[in-house]
Amino acid sequence: MADNTGTDAVAETAAKEKPARSVRVVVLALMIAMLLAMLDNMIVGTAMPTIVGELGGLERLSWVVTAYTLATAASTPLWGKIGDMYGRKGAFLTSIVIFLLGSALSGMAQNMDELIGFRAIQGLGAGGLMVGVMAIIGDLIPPRERGKYQGMMAGVMALAMIAGPLVGGTITDHLGWRWSFYINLPLGAVALAAVSAVLHLPKKRSQARIDYLGAGLLTVGITSIVLVTTWGGSEYAWGSAMIMELIGIGVAALVGFLFWQTKAAEPVMPLHIFRSRNFSLMSVIGFITGFVMFGAVLFLPLYQQSVQGASATNSGLLLLPMLGAMLVTSMVAGRVTTNYGKYKIFPIVGGVLMSVGLFLLSEMDTDTTRLTSGLYMAVLGAGMGCLMQVTMLVAQNSVEMKDMGVASSSTTLFRTLGSSFGVAIMGALFNNRVQDVMSERAGALGSKMTEKSAQLDAASMAKLPEAAQDAYKHAVSSGTHSAFLLGSVIALVALVASVFVKEVPLRGSAPKPAEDAAAGESPSKETEAVAGAV
Repeated sequence: MADNTGTDAVAETAAKEKPARSVRVVVLALMIAMLLAMLDNMIVGTAMPTIVGELGGLERLSWVVTAYTLATAASTPLWGKIGDMYGRKGAFLTSIVIFLLGSALSGMAQNMDELIGFRAIQGLGAGGLMVGVMAIIGDLIPPRERGKYQGMMAGVMALAMIAGPLVGGTITDHLGWRWSFYINLPLGAVALAAVSAVLHLPKKRSQARIDYLGAGLLTVGITSIVLVTTWGGSEYAWGSAMIMELIGIGVAALVGFLFWQTKAAEPVMPLHIFRSRNFSLMSVIGFITGFVMFGAVLFLPLYQQSVQGASATNSGLLLLPMLGAMLVTSMVAGRVTTNYGKYKIFPIVGGVLMSVGLFLLSEMDTDTTRLTSGLYMAVLGAGMGCLMQVTMLVAQNSVEMKDMGVASSSTTLFRTLGSSFGVAIMGALFNNRVQDVMSERAGALGSKMTEKSAQLDAASMAKLPEAAQDAYKHAVSSGTHSAFLLGSVIALVALVASVFVKEVPLRGSAPKPAEDAAAGESPSKETEAVAGAV
């Protein structure tokens, strides 16, 4: 009788490799979708001067970004809940289609009003892209194994921040600004096809209706918050009637939302998820990480261009020390979490490094070398790398599978709101300090130079007298000192929150293969479910 042992072993290996390959294909498609969401604003930002030159409407320029940001933030919680109620795959594919539709329409816009409207459509889709990526990974991959993919997510984020301005400039110069939007179409089509063909998640059909009142109240609250942080100190004075009215509307809407969530049959953001200490702590840490990271991304290139004389063309490359350290640390954190199931150490170390890195950056002055500032950025990047993906991992591990979508969307929302507050508060501090120092060092000329904006481009600086240029360098150095010192203090809150994190075993934790074989254990049900999903 023929020995089929070898054949059976090959068949068994192939059976195991098939779902693994399928998961990798799905994850690759998810990373493309994530890249679309993160890359878009950076590419479009580079093309904005050309867009304004052709379409006009300079006075409405800020709305091209604001409309996208508002729609993304407001729709994020809804996408998470829709995925929980009606199925993750359908919600994610719909968000991709809406994003691509908005991209195509934006590329065809004939005036600034059309572009703003189409950017809002694009933002609605973008809100579902990030949530969909996180929630589907949460469905497919047990938390214990999820650390392996943290490096990929950090890599996508770093790639978007570095390549965005370069890609945007190249596309605008050689193909025209409309291709800043059209470039999304082929990438999105690849993600759409791969997810449609390979991802097979259980279909859901909830009998409950969507909580429209809760969704409306949350949308009004989020919109008010984002508009306050966007307009405050720039379009309107912080104490103006418009800002006060927006604050009042936002507070009233959010209080009403919290009350209604205790009554709704199927709440948009079920408050019971916040009963988990770890989930609540991760929400705080995520908010602070967003606050710090986007503030750093905004002010570091400005400091390097204005004070250290770096080229604005390669602004993404200026952040390479920070992003590189973030990528490496995130990969190490992911591997350690996967191999040992331990994660509490990373938020604590991340909080320490982030606070120290920001404090070091606050000590930069007009004589700080690029090497020194690069080392300081690396410390900050290492801290953020310890926090970025571990935050989502622990948040997802703290809720039941049925709440995976709202957990992912809530964590993403807190990070988004943190970035809005970070840019607004650090920006206000920076602008006030720059204006004060310019008045002290350059008198009336200094005040006039910065009365409309504390951020001068290279062309504007080149036209200034040498004394005024020197004054502006000192002003920017002083402004970044104040902004980063505030960030360092805020980061201490993340450190304190990390200390109280409870190390709950990650779902999907299993003995190592050698131990499985020795014990004669069969694969876990969760592992089998993952294989069945793809």
